[in-house]
Amino acid sequence: MFNRKALLGGLAVSTLLVSAGVMAVNQTDSRNWLSDADEETRYERLEYYLGGFSSAMKETGDRYRHTEQAIYDENYELAYYHWDKIKGAIERGGMKRPDRRENAQAMFLDTAWKELAEALQDPDEHDVRGAFTQAKAACMACHGAEEVPFMNDQPLFRDGPLSD
Repeated sequence: MFNRKALLGGLAVSTLLVSAGVMAVNQTDSRNWLSDADEETRYERLEYYLGGFSSAMKETGDRYRHTEQAIYDENYELAYYHWDKIKGAIERGGMKRPDRRENAQAMFLDTAWKELAEALQDPDEHDVRGAFTQAKAACMACHGAEEVPFMNDQPLFRDGPLSD
């Protein structure tokens, strides 16, 4: 039989040690937080600083809003500019968090992203708005597949200028 208190105490100590290790890597009093670090710490700090898929989604959300507004304004060149940047942000997110890559690629980049990109190259208002609506649905479906459906319940997906 195992000692539950000892096990829980051991887990708590392990958690503290791991947390302390992360803190030690990511905390410094030097303003030269990269150049003053040894090579291993430098890479660990960069990975921590750059974040995971959430940082890519933050950029994606900002650019999604700009894309939608540009479509509403019929500024299709600006819409394409932001839409193209969304692809790069998601690809970088997939590099940092490979477990998120498959759904992002299959459910969005290879399908809905590509369709809106093509529609924006030779814009017809009806086609562009339809492709944007499909892209929005693909985003929301991907959030569901990635088990973060609560992402869909925010103004970004309900209060934009092209909202129903």
